[in-house]
Amino acid sequence: MTAIRLLLVDDDPLVRAGLAFMMGGADDIEIVGEAADGSEVEGLVERTRPDVVLMDIRMPTVDGLTATERLRGREDAPQVVVLTTFHADEQVLRALRAGAAGFVLKDTPPVEILDAVRRVAAGDPVLSPTVTRQLMDHAAGTAADTRRPHARVRLAALGEREREVAVAVGRGLSNADIAAELFMSVATVKAHVSRVLAKLGLNNRVQIALLAYDAGLLEEGADGPG
Repeated sequence: MTAIRLLLVDDDPLVRAGLAFMMGGADDIEIVGEAADGSEVEGLVERTRPDVVLMDIRMPTVDGLTATERLRGREDAPQVVVLTTFHADEQVLRALRAGAAGFVLKDTPPVEILDAVRRVAAGDPVLSPTVTRQLMDHAAGTAADTRRPHARVRLAALGEREREVAVAVGRGLSNADIAAELFMSVATVKAHVSRVLAKLGLNNRVQIALLAYDAGLLEEGADGPG
C-alpha cells in the first residue's frame, strides 16, 4: 500500500513537532515536509507533491485561508484539511468554500486526526451536515441573503437527477446511501457527482453541500452520517 504523503503547516514549532510525532508513527502516512507559514506552502507542494496538507488557519504572514485558495486553484491540487481552535469560524467556512475538504480542531484526539487525513486522502470530506449548518448559521445574515439567489442560479444548470444527487450530498449521504434512496447504482451516483462538480466548477463534496445550503435546499434536521 502506498503511504499517504502529508505536508504539515503551522507557525507553532511545538504543534508541528507534536503532529509530526503523532502522524509519522502511522505506517500508512509519510511526512514529506513542514512549513511555518502559508507563504512557504506552494513551493513545498511543488517539491514534495503531498496528497494531503494539514493547514493551520492562522499564521502571521500568509494565513491558511489564502494558502488554501492558492493551492486549490492548482490543477494538481492536494487535499487540504484545516486546523483550527474554533468550531464555528468564518475563516474556516471561507476555507471550505475555497476547496478545503474539511477541518479538525487542534485539541482533537490523535486517532481522529489520523482518521481525518486518511478519509480525505480517500476522497471523503471531513465534515458532518450538523457542523455545516453550524458554520453556515455562524455566517448568516445579509451575506446569506445575497448568496441564496446566486446559489439557485448556479444549481439551475443541473439536470433534475443531478440536483437530487446534489441535495443528497448536502445531507451527508454516502454514494451507497444515495444509490439506495434514489434507486440507482453506485456507479451512476458517482457519475452524477462528477458531473455536478464539473458543471458547477467545484472541487469536492463539501462545496456541493455548502452550495445546496446556500440555495436553501437542505431541510433543518436532515439526517446524515456525521
